[in-house]
Amino acid sequence: MRAQPAGDPFDALGDPQRRAIVELLGARQRSVRELADLLPISRPAVSRHLRLLKSAGLVEEEPAGTRRIYRLQAAGVEAVQRYLLQVWGDAAARFRLVAENTRAADE
Repeated sequence: MRAQPAGDPFDALGDPQRRAIVELLGARQRSVRELADLLPISRPAVSRHLRLLKSAGLVEEEPAGTRRIYRLQAAGVEAVQRYLLQVWGDAAARFRLVAENTRAADE
């Protein structure tokens, strides 16, 4: 059983560089060097961002020789997606209710 993430995924996604890392890892798994080559930040900075994303449950790593390969952690990303769908669903339901009530009042 996997431990609960220590960090907040929404705090982790608040930084544009971390969002860029998540987007790159959404395409495929990558090493720190590959990520640093694609971003305007250093390898140590990428490593710090990855540690924070990992602590928030959004990224996992796998050793591959002397390198570490990073990929999105499905459970963490799915939890964020579920939350956003719930919030969007609630907001859409309220909007629909207001729209229907406005239309009924106009008629």
